[in-house]
Parts: sequence; structure tokens; C-alpha cells
Amino acid sequence: MSARLTTGRWLTICAITATMTLTVGSPAGAAPLPHAGGTGSTVRPLDKGDGGDDESDSIQEGADQRAEARTAPGVVAPGAFTAAWDAMKALPASGGDWRHTTGLVYNSDDPRYRDTSSNSSAGMGDVTGRMSAVAADDQGHVYAGSAGGGVWRSSTGGGHWQPISDQLPSQATGALALDAQGRLWLGTGEASTNSDAYLGSGVYVLDHPASGKFSTRSRVGGSELDSTTIHELRFGGNKVWAATSHGVWSHSTTDLSGPWTLEFAPNPDYLPGGKLANDPSAPYKNLANDIAIDANDPSKVVLAIGWRSGDPTNGFYSKAADGSWQRASSLGDLPTDAANVGEVTFARSADGSRYYAIDQSPALQTSNPASALDGIFVSKSGSPLGPWTRIADATKLGNSGSALNTASQLPGQQSWYDQSLQVDPTDPNHVWAGLEEVFETKDGGTSWSTPGPYWNFNFPCWSIDPTKQSGSCPQTTHPDQHALAVGSLNGKPYVVAGNDGGLYSRPVNGQVDPLGHATDWKSLNDGTIDTLEYYSVGVGKDLTYGGVSVTGGMQDNGQSMLRGGHDKVMGSNFGGDGGGTLTDPANGCNIAQEYVYLAVNVTQNCAVNDGSYLTDPSKATSFSVAPPDNAAGPDGARFIAPLAADQQNSNLWVAGGRHVWVQTQGYAIRSSTAWQSAFDLGDGHLATAVAASGGKVYAAWCGPCDVKGFTRGLAVGNADGTGWQQLTLPVDGTVPNRYLAGLAVDPKNSSHVYLAVNGFSRAWTGGPGAGVGHVFESTDAGAHWSDISANLPDVPADSLAITPSGGLALATDLGVVYRPAGQTGWERVGHLPAVAVDELQIGADGRLYAATHGRGIWSVDLCALDGNDQGDQNQQ
Repeated sequence: MSARLTTGRWLTICAITATMTLTVGSPAGAAPLPHAGGTGSTVRPLDKGDGGDDESDSIQEGADQRAEARTAPGVVAPGAFTAAWDAMKALPASGGDWRHTTGLVYNSDDPRYRDTSSNSSAGMGDVTGRMSAVAADDQGHVYAGSAGGGVWRSSTGGGHWQPISDQLPSQATGALALDAQGRLWLGTGEASTNSDAYLGSGVYVLDHPASGKFSTRSRVGGSELDSTTIHELRFGGNKVWAATSHGVWSHSTTDLSGPWTLEFAPNPDYLPGGKLANDPSAPYKNLANDIAIDANDPSKVVLAIGWRSGDPTNGFYSKAADGSWQRASSLGDLPTDAANVGEVTFARSADGSRYYAIDQSPALQTSNPASALDGIFVSKSGSPLGPWTRIADATKLGNSGSALNTASQLPGQQSWYDQSLQVDPTDPNHVWAGLEEVFETKDGGTSWSTPGPYWNFNFPCWSIDPTKQSGSCPQTTHPDQHALAVGSLNGKPYVVAGNDGGLYSRPVNGQVDPLGHATDWKSLNDGTIDTLEYYSVGVGKDLTYGGVSVTGGMQDNGQSMLRGGHDKVMGSNFGGDGGGTLTDPANGCNIAQEYVYLAVNVTQNCAVNDGSYLTDPSKATSFSVAPPDNAAGPDGARFIAPLAADQQNSNLWVAGGRHVWVQTQGYAIRSSTAWQSAFDLGDGHLATAVAASGGKVYAAWCGPCDVKGFTRGLAVGNADGTGWQQLTLPVDGTVPNRYLAGLAVDPKNSSHVYLAVNGFSRAWTGGPGAGVGHVFESTDAGAHWSDISANLPDVPADSLAITPSGGLALATDLGVVYRPAGQTGWERVGHLPAVAVDELQIGADGRLYAATHGRGIWSVDLCALDGNDQGDQNQQ
């Protein structure tokens, strides 16, 4: 991991590594991996996602772990998720309706949690889940496209949000654009090449965006763009152009019914149907980042092509006289060699007099740990063919008031992940650039400021005194900017920034302090929008306020804490990326909170702390207790590593990296030395799921975990280290050779165990032993297995929970299904959108809680599932 920053808190930057496009299924396709690690009183650094500074061969270094779970052992054919979604909707309905637990404001600066591990006082304020696209008009309408929670609309310049894409089979957004007619275009599939991005189902258009909603009938063209990510949508003449993970495509904007036309793919043999389509490197071979179209001559088009870690065909392409696409050989300062053209974003001024571009360099990604940014450029001719002039580099931006201005960390270190550009519609020299921070120039790039710094820590306005931190600095935005837009309400223009924490806005010509930091950012995350990307959920009795406390770890936004019967606003008591969660059912303030790679912290008072630990360490209320596998790499742990408590003994915990780690002090643990290795899973094997009951422990693993030689296995033994054995799971046996994602042990019989298998069956996956089925049962501690999938759709399965009545609940990438006790068929639980559910937990209040990766936490009455009462009435 990269070197840590100086003082104070942990802070997330990005999701990591590489290959969201490994999944080639339709709607919710997939992808996860990391941010930086570490515990104690250090600020989490920018993490490039490879466990080090060299990303020259990112395919080998960090194959995307969320994608691995859904693709290995092969490459998934197009249409898998579409078929799964249709099958899911056709299932019979169970009783009960979902109640939205996290549908309220989430304050990342909550003053109750000024502990060693939170981001409180960083200045981000109210947050929600990652935004990947934004559009705005001059009537106060703002359209927000989230990474995994769909598209949302505000009619008040931001706030009072409504979801408008829930009927679509994909809730992942790549691009939003308003055309000259005022229609809203949606490109599905997040295109940030990060670790937990999902694929899409094509492009949709909404004729009346101010009042309507997207539907499947609004899809443009046919299935050509199924199973892709749409990075940008650009308009020129009567065409719309789409930069996708499968090359550049175009379509008429007047006749929406015909098929899309493939304009250019640098490596067509790697496209679906090509002779190299199943090659492991196929997802990287046809990535298109953006399209620049001459405002005065729409026949002049420049394509930005390239994988962020480098490919021989990376570059800028334009049409030659014979109509063929040719790589540009000279564009002025804008590089044209493959080594220095990576992730690229274009922006054109409204009058067509200027074109701007950001370029990330694969060569710098490898050689320069401080920044991968090649620069920001302008074409003053207004032509995308240039000539282009560099107007900023990492050093210039670092000296503009950035919080990232050291020899080891400069702006653009993650320019492969966070990039956005926006030109003021009324001034071609007024530009905003989004990297980790928001930058601004009002003179065409001669000078820059940083109105949205990465955080407020260590600036003169910030105080180490916790009683003065709140309000000492003006609010800033959450880090990692993915989208920028300019809108207007009642004649007052504003700029909107979409990032890993949601959306923020400020006046176009707003106020700044002497450092150039804006003093007028406003969070638009008012609680009516919930796109939080949870990996886990924990529920326990609230002994102070009654009811239950609900907590959960999530991508980008740490750990949320909601106190039962008391909180009107959720607080964040753990910063950075949240991972797994353990919560004491008898006391919801006893919590174990995972960062990534098993970096576990523990608290016994919900992590409430007034910050006095800064002068008196004895007053700390969160403690680092990470097992020794707390690291990335083949002998470390998975990005989101498994963590579980024994069902019969809440003081017995099991954690999985290469080793199966056990500790018996429960929530009273204060030292990493309390963990003991119960079993070594083997060289290159990393745990994917663990479960324990009565001292018997089950641990599933993979290794290698990607499509190159994928293997998986299951070990069982005792927590005291005795009786361990690797179970025989032959490739062609009952249990498929796919990612083993979840385990659930019968609380009445520790030899009775259920197993959830991710990925798709051999009908969609060409890898060896892909098999069929997603849920398996053993009554002899794993010696023999039965496939109990029955009528279950062929959809990736993520987590299992056994209900008190003996029913079995299953979390999938497209919602939750349930099998009542004594029955063999599965029923669909409620009507969640097409969003992945990563974990299920049963609360002390008799409800089943679901942690979704994009729409927050939901719960349903367990009695209603079994038909014993009417449940909640339409509270989705």
C-alpha cells in the first residue's frame, strides 16, 4: 500500500483495481477491490488499488474481486442478467414488504463520533453513495446517476429526490446527458474501472425528464449495448455517440428504433462473438473513454481510446480521407503515444470556441507514485484536432490550495478513477476540473484554485481541539469527483459535483476563503436519496434508547450508526471504506468494524467519543484489533474479508485471510495478539466465507480467484485448531467450480450447513466445471452435498440466513428470495429494484435486514415471510 499521510483520521478515496468489465452479463454485472488500509491515528492515504505503486500490469496485479466472484471460472456470455431478472420477476411472491431503514440523512461529520477511526470534522457533512453522472437544466432540475442505486431527480436544484429508473433491469449509471430537445439520455453500467462497478443494459432516453420515469420501452436500439458500461454520451449533428467498454457506437437521435452502429473498436477480435472473446484480457481491449465532436463541423470527431494501465492501441483516433479511423500522430501538447494516453475526459464550451481535456498517463501510473495525471489541456481553436496546450499538471494543481501537495501525493494520483470536466456555459475560460478534489480556473488555465479540497484536516481553519472542529472550516465536498454539471434555479446558476459521497453544489461565482477554498458548498444529500453501497449490516438491541441499533459497513462512506428509537440522522462512527460488521445481538453498541483486508476495529459504546483521546489516549473508544492477515496479496486477505461470530458463543470470532483466525475475547478484545491461527488454508488460498457454531468452523476459499486457473475449496475443523480437513469438492462434482460466497450453519445442528455459490451456471459461463445451481445443503459437515436451488433463478448468490422458523433466506445480485420451512420452492421477497444484496442478518426485533450495494439497508417482518401476519404495508 502507498505511504500513509500524517495525522488525524482515516479517509476513503476510491474503489480499486480493475476489471468491472470482466462480468459480461446484462444488468447488474459486477466488480469489488480496495482502498488503503491501516489503523490507529493515521489518515488513510490515496490508494491506487494494487497494493503498491506499480500498476504497469494491473490485470495480473489486482483482478477485480467483485467481478471475480461473478465470472470465475470463465467469461459470462451476454444476456445472463436479463434472463435472471425475468426469472426473478416470475417467482411467486412471499409475504411482507420491505421497510427502508436508512432513508434519512447520513452525517459523516457527526460530532458524537470524533474517535480515532472516524472522518468526523473532515468537512464532508451529509453524504450518500457514489455518484457517477450528473445532468442539470436551467429550470432547477438536477438528475443524479448513482453507481448502483439508479437515477434520481430533483426539481429544487438538488434535494427532495425521487428515483426515476427503478423499472430498469440495471441500476448502475455510466452517463447522463440532456440533448438540444431537452430529452434525458441514460447510459447504464458504471464506467469508472473501479472495484465494485456494475455493467449495464444499454442506453435509454426520457422525453419528459422533468416529470417522467425511465422504462424498458425507452431503450434506444436493440441489445447491442447489453453487458457494457457507457462512459460518455455525446451529440453531434443528428447522432448520439456512446463511448463504451466495447468500443465507440453511434445512433440516430431522430429514429430511436434501429440498431446501434459500431463506429470503432481497436481490437474487434476481443468483442463478444469474436475469436478472442473469452481471452482473460478481453475486457481491457476495447475501452473507449470519451468522444470530442467539432461544434462547427460534426463530421470531425476524435475518439479517446484506452485502458488506464496501458495497451498498444491506446490513443486518439480520427477519420482519414478514406473513412478509416487512424491514430492521431500530433495534437500539440496532448500526448498521442500509447504509453501516455489512458483515461481521458473532454469538455466543450457552449460557444464552441474551446475544447478542454484531462489525460491520465499509464506510464506515470507505473513510474510516478505521486500522480498519474499527464495534465489538463485546452484547444483554443475549438477543434478537437487541436492544437492542444497543457494548462495544468499535478504540481500546478497541488500548489493551488490542494490538500494533496506532498512529494508522495499530488492531485491526479487516482486520475484513472476520478475525472470530470465542466465549462461555464456563459464563459469559455471558466472551467471546473474534478480529480480527487474540485479545481477551478477563471482565466482559461493560467491560474487555478481548489474550491473543493480533499478534506479540511490540517488547514489553518481546522482545530485539533474537538470542541472547535465543527464549523471551524467551511464545508468541502466528499473526495473523488466523477461528474460535474451547471444548472440554474430562478435565474441563479450553480455548479453540481457528483462524487463518492453523493452530490454537492455551490453558486457558479461563489465565495472563497484566502486559500481559495469555497465557503458555500451545500450538501444535496438530504436523506430523500439513498444510494449507499453496503457490504454488511449489524443489528443489536439498543440498551439506551430501546428498539434496535442498526449499523453497516459500505464502500466509500465508512460505517453508519443508527440508534434505535432515537436518531433522526445517521452518524458515521468509522471512516474510510467500511467492510464486514459484527454486532452483539444483546447490545447493539458492541461492534466490530472492518476496514479492508481484515483491518478490524472494535468498540463497546457505539464508538461515541468527544475527541478527548487526542490529549488522553485512555479515553479512546475504538481499538485496532486486526488479525495478522491484515494485508493485500496472496498471503493476506480479500478486500472485503469474511468475519463471523459463533452462533453459540458470541465471544468466539472467526476471520478469514489465508489463515482461519480465531479469538475468544469477543468485544472485549484489545490487541491483535489475541487472534490465533486455527488453520492454514494453503498457499495462495484466501477465505471467501466463514461460519461457526458450537466451536465447529467452516471456511470457504478461492485461489487463484480469477478466470486464470480458478480454484475453490472448503475446509472444516474446530476453533481450537483440531480436526481440520480440506473437503473434497471435485470440479465436476455436485458443488460447482465457482466462487463460494456464503455459509449458514443450522443453530440446532452444527453438521447441517448451507452454501451459497456466486456466478452463473454453465449455460452462461464457459469455464471448466461451472456447473449448475446456487444453493447447496449438507447434513454431514460437508462430506456430501445436495443442490436445493429448485426454481431459483440463475443469478449470483451472495449471503444466506436461517430464520427462527427454519426458513432459508438468500441474498442475490437481484434481490432477496425465501424458502419457507418444509418447502422446496423459492419465493421473491418484496420488490426491491435490480440491486445486489450483499448480506442478510436477523435482528432481535424479528425482522430480516438486507444490506444492498446501492440502495441502503432494508428490512422485512419475518412473521410476514411465513404468512403469520400481514407485515408492513407497501413501505418500500
